[in-house]
Amino acid sequence: MIESYDFGEIIINGKKYTSDVIIYPDKVDSSWWRKTSHEILVEDIPEEIFKVNPKAIVVGKGFYGDMKVLPETVVYLKKKGIKLIEKNTKEACETLNELSQKEIVVGLFHLTC
Repeated sequence: MIESYDFGEIIINGKKYTSDVIIYPDKVDSSWWRKTSHEILVEDIPEEIFKVNPKAIVVGKGFYGDMKVLPETVVYLKKKGIKLIEKNTKEACETLNELSQKEIVVGLFHLTC
């Protein structure tokens, strides 16, 4: 559960993270980085995400919403049958908390910009 978010930091299950994270149903990966820092390419999505069979991926696009999910990435996820939800990171935190009570979701969260 995401407890709080502010520019550059997120607290998940009592632990503070200061780098971008992938939030799985059972763990947090704080080593996520993209080929281009403010874009999500297909190759930036780890295969591990698909092993948990998420119904949705919630993307936190940053405090100001500056990170972009490229069109080819949107198409890729759609072909895999995964709903993509893009919001600024504060709103994405609320969405992930809400959805994770009902279904399997994964969060990709950019903490700055």
